[in-house]
Amino acid sequence: MKKLLILSGKGGTGKTTTAAAFIRFANACAYADCDVDAPNLHLVATTGNEPEYFDYMGSQKAAVDPGKCLGCGSCIKVCRFDAIRKTGSVCKVDEFACEGCGVCTTACPVGAVGLQDDVAGEVALYRNPAVFATAQLKMGRGNSGKLVSEVKLALANAAQGEELAIIDGSPGIGCPVIASMSGVDLVLIVAEPSLSGRSDLERILKTAGIFQTKTAVCINKYNASPENAEKIELFCTQRGIPFVGRIPYDRQASAAINSGKSLADIDCPASRALREVFARTMNLLGGETR
Repeated sequence: MKKLLILSGKGGTGKTTTAAAFIRFANACAYADCDVDAPNLHLVATTGNEPEYFDYMGSQKAAVDPGKCLGCGSCIKVCRFDAIRKTGSVCKVDEFACEGCGVCTTACPVGAVGLQDDVAGEVALYRNPAVFATAQLKMGRGNSGKLVSEVKLALANAAQGEELAIIDGSPGIGCPVIASMSGVDLVLIVAEPSLSGRSDLERILKTAGIFQTKTAVCINKYNASPENAEKIELFCTQRGIPFVGRIPYDRQASAAINSGKSLADIDCPASRALREVFARTMNLLGGETR
């Protein structure tokens, strides 16, 4: 299975819009949303059936047994995260503030505080006819990179035999992006024609270079700043980075997105440009469109 990952340096550049259109252009039967902090590919790319849900277990959290707690406050004194408060006659842990360090468990004189597994998120797996894996990290939880790995593993196990998987990554260069890059064949970076957009692009390229991941670049809404678009394309050319095209800002595209449609479903300048970007990207990937 060849894996195409679509990334961007920041939110709002058109990464998910690009991924959703690519899925339709390729008639892909395997795809995933690895933006686990704010997944939204399901809004335009669901398979129509009810998914299977799996709990994602993150770091352990402290918990107080109210039946044993003396309310002495020993745990409160040693908690550097201010995650424990006295409620009535007993102590209680704030699950959003607790970092699971376990110091409180050693401070309690009666063993009323312990560490327990914490459900930090949920993986959803859609099947038939296509396999679509996505997930949602719970508010205030960490380990987003590990959850991304769970999403990719669920996709790989359920879509064995498929030739192509399209993965919608998260913006930036943090843990979820690094986890998304692992094992992919090509990263398509959707750039923004601005000074900050070029800076974001350079950061992603540097990150991909560390992992020796093959990359390509396209520019969305290039006509918002043709001068910056030219500079980004020149930057890619000078460094031997494949540049696969420009996509114009298009009000028809905005209207389609707002109504929950993929750009593959309409005919407009942005859709036609995106189809050309898709064809060039597939040539780089070494795959064939269906």
